[in-house]
Amino acid sequence: MAAKNALYAQSGGVTAVINASACGVLERARTHPEKIGKVFAAKDGIFGILREEFYDTSCERPQQIAALRHTPGGAFGSSRYMLPRPEKDPVVWQRLGEVFRAHDIGYVFINGGNGSMDTCQLLTRLEEVAGWPVVSIGVPKTIDNDLACTDCSPGFGSAAKYLATSIREVGLDVKAMEESTKVFILEVMGRHAGWLTLACGLAAEEPGDGPHILLVPEVAFDETRFLDKVRETVATVGHCIIAVSEGIKNADGTFYAEQQKSETYGFEQLGGAGPRIAELIRTQLKMKCHCAVADYLQRAARHLASRTDVEQAYAVGRAAVGMALGGLTGVMPGIVRISDDPYVWRVDPIPLAGVADLEKLPPREFVSADGFGITDAARTYLLPLISGEDYPPFHNGLPAFARLNYVMVEKKLPPFQVS
Repeated sequence: MAAKNALYAQSGGVTAVINASACGVLERARTHPEKIGKVFAAKDGIFGILREEFYDTSCERPQQIAALRHTPGGAFGSSRYMLPRPEKDPVVWQRLGEVFRAHDIGYVFINGGNGSMDTCQLLTRLEEVAGWPVVSIGVPKTIDNDLACTDCSPGFGSAAKYLATSIREVGLDVKAMEESTKVFILEVMGRHAGWLTLACGLAAEEPGDGPHILLVPEVAFDETRFLDKVRETVATVGHCIIAVSEGIKNADGTFYAEQQKSETYGFEQLGGAGPRIAELIRTQLKMKCHCAVADYLQRAARHLASRTDVEQAYAVGRAAVGMALGGLTGVMPGIVRISDDPYVWRVDPIPLAGVADLEKLPPREFVSADGFGITDAARTYLLPLISGEDYPPFHNGLPAFARLNYVMVEKKLPPFQVS
């Protein structure tokens, strides 16, 4: 049987190591020309599939494919487009079938998080709906670490390492300037899961080390208890370092940052949980504080990537191709923890039905009894994931990243408008 072409797509928010997974997919696929013809990469994820906008990765030199392993961002472009159910939008599914048939695509690899795994699972229905069979494999990634059925999500370890390092460094800065600045707040990503905020807690190894307070979505935010903790910390340590998840919630389950106006203090929302916390401290405690929002920096910081994370991201990319060639479909290569110390892991196929659109939240035993810190159990889980360094090459004092040719595949179909 003639070799079928493959299609790789990046989906959702990117990470410092998603391109390492792309590297794994492309390098392994190139070693099996008898089964896989060309590997196309969708421009801007699912949008690129529907618009028939593909890059021909066979035009890329092996050295540049290898350089993807140390390049952040999404080399081929990503999107957050959610593929509709076939019953809801048969026109989209007709288009998918036409695109796959026109380019003889027999394998599809979707590299993303929860929603992307749902998309990947849906694509296993392409033959049923559009008459074109395709092997569909999910490739896991997300800095949120909330993918179910895998020990961790590639992308998380590097973001966690960057945040824990940054908050340790800023802690020394604030300590040196505590005569003027008393409180520093770092807002990190995590709308529903507090994994990244908990990882910030790794920076505190000795009594008095920051961060002194962690605020996570899993613990209802109580302004009175929080302000008491800040006041106590400043009195005993001299300053207070706080890490806060963007998605912390009030006792009634509403997002703290979405509350338009405080009924008690009357100030307007400033745009995020961090700025709101800062204004609360300034208003109620009359303390000078600074607030920073890690935003894209935490997911782009390839210069401080975790070696464990890079190795796992590359491994799941390679494993995805191996699973496809082995006859599997509708699965995701998941990471299985064999031991904590030393950290030993392997990659197993996980049915997408057990992953798609599910969220893995930190267990309560990872949060200290007072709700403001992490436990030894959390440290045991988290430390291996930020372990090791994997620096990119540097040129003229700056990191050097992959530079691709981006040769577009010739279109064969009429244009399609994605709504």
